Amino acid sequence: MPGIPDFTEAECQLVARTLDERYGCVVALELADVDLKLDSDSDRLTTCPALYWNQEGAEFVVCKAGPNRFRPVFFRGDGEQFGTGRPEYENLGDCVVTLLQVQAEDEKQHTSTCPGGTASGDDYTGPIVI
Repeated sequence: MPGIPDFTEAECQLVARTLDERYGCVVALELADVDLKLDSDSDRLTTCPALYWNQEGAEFVVCKAGPNRFRPVFFRGDGEQFGTGRPEYENLGDCVVTLLQVQAEDEKQHTSTCPGGTASGDDYTGPIVI
Protein backbone atom coordinates (compact mmCIF):
# COMPACT_ATOMS: atom_id res chain seq x y z
CA MET A 1 0.00 0.00 0.00
CA PRO A 2 2.12 2.90 -1.25
CA GLY A 3 1.66 6.33 0.21
CA ILE A 4 0.81 5.42 3.79
CA PRO A 5 0.33 8.75 5.57
CA ASP A 6 2.72 9.76 8.34
CA PHE A 7 1.50 10.01 11.90
CA THR A 8 -0.41 13.26 12.30
CA GLU A 9 0.36 15.78 15.01
CA ALA A 10 -2.91 14.79 16.73
CA GLU A 11 -1.91 11.11 16.69
CA CYS A 12 1.52 11.92 18.14
CA GLN A 13 -0.10 14.03 20.86
CA LEU A 14 -2.53 11.21 21.70
CA VAL A 15 0.37 8.79 22.18
CA ALA A 16 2.37 11.36 24.18
CA ARG A 17 -0.59 12.01 26.52
CA THR A 18 -1.17 8.28 26.99
CA LEU A 19 2.49 7.73 27.87
CA ASP A 20 2.45 10.70 30.25
CA GLU A 21 -0.57 9.20 32.03
CA ARG A 22 1.10 5.78 32.22
CA TYR A 23 4.56 6.87 33.38
CA GLY A 24 3.89 10.25 34.99
CA CYS A 25 6.56 11.96 32.91
CA VAL A 26 7.28 13.12 29.38
CA VAL A 27 8.48 10.22 27.25
CA ALA A 28 10.49 11.05 24.14
CA LEU A 29 8.78 9.79 20.97
CA GLU A 30 10.80 9.22 17.84
CA LEU A 31 9.43 9.01 14.32
CA ALA A 32 10.84 6.14 12.29
CA ASP A 33 10.20 4.04 9.21
CA VAL A 34 9.82 0.27 9.23
CA ASP A 35 9.38 -2.29 6.49
CA LEU A 36 6.25 -4.38 6.95
CA LYS A 37 4.68 -7.25 5.08
CA LEU A 38 1.16 -5.82 4.70
CA ASP A 39 -0.24 -8.71 2.65
CA SER A 40 0.19 -12.17 4.14
CA ASP A 41 -0.01 -13.68 0.64
CA SER A 42 2.94 -11.64 -0.63
CA ASP A 43 6.61 -11.36 0.28
CA ARG A 44 6.61 -7.67 -0.66
CA LEU A 45 7.69 -5.26 2.08
CA THR A 46 6.20 -1.79 2.38
CA THR A 47 7.87 1.11 4.17
CA CYS A 48 5.52 2.37 6.88
CA PRO A 49 5.78 5.20 9.42
CA ALA A 50 6.29 4.22 13.03
CA LEU A 51 6.51 5.73 16.49
CA TYR A 52 9.26 4.46 18.78
CA TRP A 53 9.92 5.01 22.48
CA ASN A 54 11.68 3.20 25.29
CA GLN A 55 10.82 3.21 28.93
CA GLU A 56 11.64 1.11 31.98
CA GLY A 57 13.77 -1.42 30.10
CA ALA A 58 11.37 -2.00 27.22
CA GLU A 59 11.33 -0.66 23.67
CA PHE A 60 8.03 0.02 21.90
CA VAL A 61 7.08 0.43 18.25
CA VAL A 62 3.67 1.32 16.85
CA CYS A 63 3.56 1.07 13.07
CA LYS A 64 1.02 2.76 10.84
CA ALA A 65 -0.04 0.23 8.20
CA GLY A 66 -2.57 2.56 6.57
CA PRO A 67 -5.18 5.14 7.50
CA ASN A 68 -6.56 3.99 10.87
CA ARG A 69 -4.46 0.78 10.81
CA PHE A 70 -1.90 0.36 13.59
CA ARG A 71 0.39 -2.54 14.54
CA PRO A 72 2.04 -2.64 17.99
CA VAL A 73 5.09 -4.50 19.30
CA PHE A 74 7.49 -4.21 22.23
CA PHE A 75 10.89 -5.67 22.99
CA ARG A 76 12.51 -6.56 26.26
CA GLY A 77 16.21 -6.05 26.91
CA ASP A 78 16.89 -9.74 26.32
CA GLY A 79 15.77 -9.36 22.68
CA GLU A 80 12.37 -11.00 23.03
CA GLN A 81 9.62 -9.51 20.86
CA PHE A 82 5.99 -9.32 22.00
CA GLY A 83 2.70 -8.31 20.45
CA THR A 84 -0.72 -7.86 21.98
CA GLY A 85 -2.31 -10.97 20.50
CA ARG A 86 -4.12 -8.82 17.98
CA PRO A 87 -2.33 -8.08 14.71
CA GLU A 88 -3.90 -4.71 13.94
CA TYR A 89 -6.00 -1.93 15.49
CA GLU A 90 -8.26 0.67 13.92
CA ASN A 91 -8.01 2.96 16.95
CA LEU A 92 -4.57 4.29 17.91
CA GLY A 93 -5.56 4.92 21.53
CA ASP A 94 -6.75 1.32 21.98
CA CYS A 95 -3.57 0.09 20.30
CA VAL A 96 -1.23 2.00 22.64
CA VAL A 97 -3.20 1.30 25.83
CA THR A 98 -3.35 -2.43 25.07
CA LEU A 99 0.37 -2.50 24.25
CA LEU A 100 1.19 -0.82 27.57
CA GLN A 101 -1.08 -3.20 29.48
CA VAL A 102 0.49 -6.28 27.87
CA GLN A 103 3.97 -4.96 28.61
CA ALA A 104 3.07 -4.22 32.24
CA GLU A 105 1.71 -7.75 32.69
CA ASP A 106 4.81 -9.20 31.03
CA GLU A 107 7.06 -7.14 33.29
CA LYS A 108 5.16 -8.27 36.36
CA GLN A 109 5.41 -11.91 35.30
CA HIS A 110 9.07 -11.58 34.24
CA THR A 111 10.04 -9.93 37.53
CA SER A 112 8.28 -12.60 39.59
CA THR A 113 10.10 -15.44 37.78
CA CYS A 114 13.59 -13.95 37.65
CA PRO A 115 16.10 -14.73 40.36
CA GLY A 116 16.50 -11.69 42.55
CA GLY A 117 13.09 -10.27 41.78
CA THR A 118 9.60 -10.62 43.13
CA ALA A 119 6.24 -9.57 41.79
CA SER A 120 5.70 -7.33 44.80
CA GLY A 121 9.04 -5.56 44.35
CA ASP A 122 10.36 -6.72 47.75
CA ASP A 123 14.08 -7.35 48.00
CA TYR A 124 15.00 -10.95 47.34
CA THR A 125 16.68 -12.53 50.35
CA GLY A 126 17.30 -16.00 48.93
CA PRO A 127 16.05 -19.35 50.17
CA ILE A 128 15.83 -20.21 53.82
CA VAL A 129 18.56 -22.73 54.67
CA ILE A 130 18.02 -24.97 57.66
